[in-house]
Amino acid sequence: MAAAELERLRMAGAGMAIAVLTSGGDAQGMNAAVRAVTRMGIYVGAKVFLIYEGYEGLVEGGDNIKQATWLSVSNIIQLGGTVIGSARCKAFTTREGRLRAARNLVEHGITNLCVIGGDGSLTGADIFRAEWGGLLDELLRDGQISEEVAKANGRLNIVGLVGSIDNDFCGTDMTIGTDSALHRIMEVIDAITTTAQSHQRTFVLEVMGRHCGYLALVSGLASGADWLFIPESPPEDGWEDMMCERLGETRSRGSRLNIIIIAEGAIDRNGKPITSNYVKDLVVQRLGFDTRVTVLGHVQRGGTPSAFDRVLSSKMGMEAVMALLEATPDTPACVVSLSGNQSVRLPLMECVQVTKDVQKAMDEKRFDEAIQLRGRSFENNWNIYKMLAHQKPAQEKSPFSLAILNVGAPAAGMNAAVRSAVRISICQGHTVYAVNDGFEGLAKGQIREVGWHDVAGWLGRGGSMLGTKRTLPKTCMEKIVENVRKFNIQALLVIGGFEAYEGVLQLVEARGQYEELCIIMCVIPATISNNVPGTDFSLGSDTAVNAAMESCDRIKQSASGTKRRVFIVETMGGYCGYLSTVTGIAVGADAAYVYEDPFTIHDLKANVEHLTDKMKTDIQRGLVLRNEKCHEHYTTEFLYNLYSSEGKGIFDCRINVLGHLQQGGAPTPFDRNYGTKLGVKAVLWMSEKLREVYRKGRVFANSADSACVIGLRKKVVAFSPVTELKKVTDFEHRLPQEQWWLNLRLMLKMLANYQISLTEYISGKMEHVTRRTLSIEKGF
Repeated sequence: MAAAELERLRMAGAGMAIAVLTSGGDAQGMNAAVRAVTRMGIYVGAKVFLIYEGYEGLVEGGDNIKQATWLSVSNIIQLGGTVIGSARCKAFTTREGRLRAARNLVEHGITNLCVIGGDGSLTGADIFRAEWGGLLDELLRDGQISEEVAKANGRLNIVGLVGSIDNDFCGTDMTIGTDSALHRIMEVIDAITTTAQSHQRTFVLEVMGRHCGYLALVSGLASGADWLFIPESPPEDGWEDMMCERLGETRSRGSRLNIIIIAEGAIDRNGKPITSNYVKDLVVQRLGFDTRVTVLGHVQRGGTPSAFDRVLSSKMGMEAVMALLEATPDTPACVVSLSGNQSVRLPLMECVQVTKDVQKAMDEKRFDEAIQLRGRSFENNWNIYKMLAHQKPAQEKSPFSLAILNVGAPAAGMNAAVRSAVRISICQGHTVYAVNDGFEGLAKGQIREVGWHDVAGWLGRGGSMLGTKRTLPKTCMEKIVENVRKFNIQALLVIGGFEAYEGVLQLVEARGQYEELCIIMCVIPATISNNVPGTDFSLGSDTAVNAAMESCDRIKQSASGTKRRVFIVETMGGYCGYLSTVTGIAVGADAAYVYEDPFTIHDLKANVEHLTDKMKTDIQRGLVLRNEKCHEHYTTEFLYNLYSSEGKGIFDCRINVLGHLQQGGAPTPFDRNYGTKLGVKAVLWMSEKLREVYRKGRVFANSADSACVIGLRKKVVAFSPVTELKKVTDFEHRLPQEQWWLNLRLMLKMLANYQISLTEYISGKMEHVTRRTLSIEKGF
């Protein structure tokens, strides 16, 4: 990289002072955001100040405003809450308080403010920005500042990061803390399910969300709850009878438990609150079921942030500094957000306005509109929940039959996808077959018809309930064709990794020989490696990243008592470096070696020197991740020997191979939700295709678009023909030729303090938030 260019970037923020504060209710992931803003600010040559205790610290000044160094934010990424504190502040709501705040900022020469908090905190920041000129004039009149100082600090730039576990800020896909709160809720639901089954109990769970039902909705979808109360969509009058009838029905079909989830802000059609105790008493009086209430309360705010929240916050923190660097007098105050996997900037007050519109619609009992204003993915979640929660008889029996199988290594979320695919197929009136043991089972005739209740309780199960094998169709094509004919299978849904994609490709290429294979096929990518072309995220990769991250957190902690130790951790993933890169960002690793980002002995030498320098500071531990197939010769053993020998006398080394623990465990809320939605979307697409190619009582499909991979691409769910994807696949290394996550490696290196160029950094674009943009189908 040219020295001049590096120098230009390092000087981009020279003379700038940025302050960061957290305000309002705390949310897991705020520390990762504080760390990213601080380090990115220092990286571009700006001074960075931490403001302690939120707006209160800003008003009080003094020791509450401290300049930060690179090490001030070391080892905080894994902590919940906010290390710089947060407080509700009455004084800042008055002009007098804001005058004192302005004075404190001017004293330190701070004209850039990054606020991490909810809509109240961000609205406060916008008012502060609008008044800034007037506040400086007042300070000048009172003789508290000179004219020079007023001129030098003439403009205040504001950028917001939304930290709120409720995900109640319109325009943003996910707010900081939401995913971690869902992790806490699902841990509780999984624990409660086992005790409820033992005693045949009904549990009423109250989750947070005074004005927004997002947490209740997604946890209901991810746990298959029997009934759900959210403020945006109160139940119809007479719901008490319907609910009791449904709970009784589930029990009579052999279920041993009922789960009812209620958002704390749940209301009926007349705006009267529905409490968890009211629901409990109702069930006891009418059905006589043994019923318990569990109020989750502040548990949801606590604990360590999930991988998603750490990566999201780091990405948003970096983008926030870029937004401040690029701010002009005409740019409106913006919030940095995520859309799909892209950073975007949204005008702060547009988001606040739509958020207020939702509340207004709810107050005026325009509930359908409230759900639409929450955004398309909220609306989708609600519709899918209603479809899958309770069996409704199909309008008519369809002539189609569909087979579902798992292929490749097990991945968390496979069972969620099978469950939703089975249930939605039954809603459509199709005959559904489950195939055990992948393509091998299809060849051996391990095929049985399944019903609605056969997949009950599958949502939270890890691994593959159907059983899965890596066998590819070409080894048993004749027998597969024979069974497709015998069972009259007209559509095939294959849920699995690279083998699933490769297998469907082989079936499509054999269509010329076997007419029986001219059927509709769809692949749902499910693999911890995230290496299937046609999607940005594979089912199971989120669970694997969280498993690897939790292990690395523990490994890092184990070094806190010892002096100067470097850990070399090997992750899975085949040739795909997604797992080690994203885990590396989530745990603050010093380096992550992957096949896609080639490295030489010079790079290894630079990494060792980097760690040697780091050990001379107060931080006395290092973490290096290595993807299992990143280099033929530079093995984990080789790295261990190299680091041990070069670091002799400075640090010692340890190896950890994470192995199969990355494949196990219960699926994360993201994977349960994602699997559920992919199952539904895949079957709806297949049903439509079946109707298109149904002629004279038979299905005949041989066009390219009759065999696709479903996936999330940037912001939308897309279906890509396997024959098209073949052109962009590296079959030798089992990888897509282009991978979006490689641009995350810039962030990994910058946050680990490497001198790298950010010319390849893609800044978020300013987008507007309107009713039209909210109605666009966004991923999940």
